[in-house]
Amino acid sequence: MANRAFNVPNLLTYARILAVPLIVLCFFLEGRLRSSDFARWSALAIFLAASITDYLDGYLARIWQQTSNIGKMLDPIADKLLVATCLLLLAADTDRTIAGWSLWAAIIILCREILVSGLREYLAELKVSVPVTRLAKWKTAIQMFAIGFLLVGPAGEKLVPYTVEIGITLLWVSALVTLYTGYDYFRAGLKHIIDE
Repeated sequence: MANRAFNVPNLLTYARILAVPLIVLCFFLEGRLRSSDFARWSALAIFLAASITDYLDGYLARIWQQTSNIGKMLDPIADKLLVATCLLLLAADTDRTIAGWSLWAAIIILCREILVSGLREYLAELKVSVPVTRLAKWKTAIQMFAIGFLLVGPAGEKLVPYTVEIGITLLWVSALVTLYTGYDYFRAGLKHIIDE
């Protein structure tokens, strides 16, 4: 059991969880919630490393046949912690990277994550598995790109014009795909709920 808990795929998942407070720390480098250029680039670097572990942990677990129950449990939790923390930081930072109508995109994403997690937990008790769809994987990829652009935000504008606008557009695309995949999961789970 201990060997499985500390295999390489699980260590990558733990690293992704540890990345969450580090990203938060980047936004508090000046002692208050402020996002200097250095803080934003640092947050982006940590986020990119964490995003790569999201791909690698599952890939390595499959090819090395090192899947484990703790990995299956923690992987989606790590993803949700990372996404939720970044969205909340971006809505609260002094630059108000996510503000106005764009807050709705973030709310849609967060609500879907909570609803799908609850549905999965309920269905797990019924011994029903709801596999991740290809579209849900695309949703995650779009979401990660959106958050990456938004994390670097105004600091990125100095290198790539419209960085924030690209991030907001991707966030809305992600929110729309999120709605569809959330409906898809709910529809798949609903038949098991009704049968009960």
